[in-house]
Amino acid sequence: MGNCRGGGAPFLLFPKYLTPLFTKNLFRSTSPKKMGSSGVSWKLADHPKLPKGKVVAMVVLDGWGEAHDNQYNCISVAETPTMDSLKNGAPDRWRLVRAHGTAVGLPTEDDMGNSEVGHNALGAGRIFAQGAKLCDLALETGKIFDGEGFNYIKGSFESGTLHLIGLLSDGGVHSRIDQVLLLVKGASERGAKRIRVHALTDGRDVLDGSSVAFVETLQNYLAELRDQGIDAQIASGGGRMYVTMDRYENDWDVVKRGWDAQVLGEAPYKFKSALEAVKTLRAEPKANDQYLPPFVIVDESGKAVGPIVDGDAVVTFNFRADRMVMAAKAFEYEDFDKFDRVRVPKIRYAGMLQYDGELKLPSHYLVSPPEIDRTSGEYLTHNGVRTFACSETVKFGHVTFFWNGNRSGYFDSEMEEYVEVPSDSGITFNVQPKMKALEIAEKARDAILGGEFHQVRVNLPNSDMVGHTGDIAATVVACKAADEAVKMILDAIEQVGGIYVVTADHGNAEDMVKRNKKGEPALDKDGNIQILTSHTLEPVPIAIGGPGLLPGVRYRKDVPNGGLANVAATVMNLHGFVAPDDYETTLIEVVDN
Repeated sequence: MGNCRGGGAPFLLFPKYLTPLFTKNLFRSTSPKKMGSSGVSWKLADHPKLPKGKVVAMVVLDGWGEAHDNQYNCISVAETPTMDSLKNGAPDRWRLVRAHGTAVGLPTEDDMGNSEVGHNALGAGRIFAQGAKLCDLALETGKIFDGEGFNYIKGSFESGTLHLIGLLSDGGVHSRIDQVLLLVKGASERGAKRIRVHALTDGRDVLDGSSVAFVETLQNYLAELRDQGIDAQIASGGGRMYVTMDRYENDWDVVKRGWDAQVLGEAPYKFKSALEAVKTLRAEPKANDQYLPPFVIVDESGKAVGPIVDGDAVVTFNFRADRMVMAAKAFEYEDFDKFDRVRVPKIRYAGMLQYDGELKLPSHYLVSPPEIDRTSGEYLTHNGVRTFACSETVKFGHVTFFWNGNRSGYFDSEMEEYVEVPSDSGITFNVQPKMKALEIAEKARDAILGGEFHQVRVNLPNSDMVGHTGDIAATVVACKAADEAVKMILDAIEQVGGIYVVTADHGNAEDMVKRNKKGEPALDKDGNIQILTSHTLEPVPIAIGGPGLLPGVRYRKDVPNGGLANVAATVMNLHGFVAPDDYETTLIEVVDN
């Protein structure tokens, strides 16, 4: 939460966002630092008790979390005898792990996991900075200004305007004002001659009323830039819960209000300055920062100072994805039909991050995924483990690229084989909810029985991709199909005397309804259940077993808060190796019977 302490200048009111990053970087060059690298010893130590040479099937059920049984839990509603048997059959070999928040490198426990960070953690064996931490590093080193995303928007600096849209506060949940100020500074040093900020007030992650000081701080800094010849000012604003920042396609009118103000320059309230706007609108009865109505800033003639027009660049600077995806769709999709955009300017648009890896949305972003080295896949390849990886198109990159630390291609083409099964195209996934689960399982089965590979790794996308459609009946079918695919793979492992690991990357299908503060299903204004199409904060299962697993292997009791990053060391153990010392600890131990 933001901390408002008494009166005085804004720089004294909110020292939190002006100290750690902003004041350190504001008055120095933002050119990047070069990082050194050292040699890597790829040889893994032999595990003292677990043998090498067993075939290990690594199965990731995408979007398969664990939650209480109810009619909106598609996993519990579906017929899933294979997964049920894993859960109920061997309590020492089934447990839950964390798949969201800090367990996967995201800033807070309110941050849902996703397929990209989930597979990063599964493959890397360590927790790498994602979200806010990643943006801090990019800004602190100046690396953000050398990336493809910034160079893309820079193409508009000569003759167009740079527009920055997002939440203006130091709450650290969706954005931080120190990052915004550094972004403005860096852009102005690199050719941005005209900058407009479209500021959304908070009052949810920080104290209500703090918007006045945040706006004043930004306004003062932009005034300093104007003294340096940069045409920089706030162009529009509004409260986060009423303007732009809706999520899960709950209310497109929220996004439309933002579009009207930011793009069209139209809003019910017009002011000469943003500070005047916030102070005036907050003086209204029952007004609060979260729900301030949209406003635009106008010049002396009453003309909006910063509508988005052809040739401009737009950056949404929130680092948290959920409340930026809808706005990103409005800016990026040509066939957008959720509301009448009236005018669709030809712009260069980028997000602070890529908000949805599955949708590749947006296609341009300022901060790339983390640079992850020494992944488990690379270690195992160096230690003679031959690997087969497979999924269908929508998740193929997750079981290869993201698993391997955001790295394309093979580590060693003679030791690895990656197979992509083409996904259905031209239809939504609820139309064919079984997707390609059977085909993926058949590929995995053949790889296991063929005897060529030591690790067979797959992603079964059904519960996630169909869950995102909000079609509960179809998601139930999807979960059943995924369970049947797991059975085929486990049957093959049984035949070769191998080992299986079945887990997930994040939750989704286990809770398909929005809930109120009491945890009850939320209703819309017409009394209908509100369907949830997003990921969840629920933990995910991890089950181990198979005839190749020694009888004394069981889950440790001293890793109660284990997460996805603990899985890599676990899998290395099952291949007969000890994980590197800096990996998150293994989940298993071997006890003498």
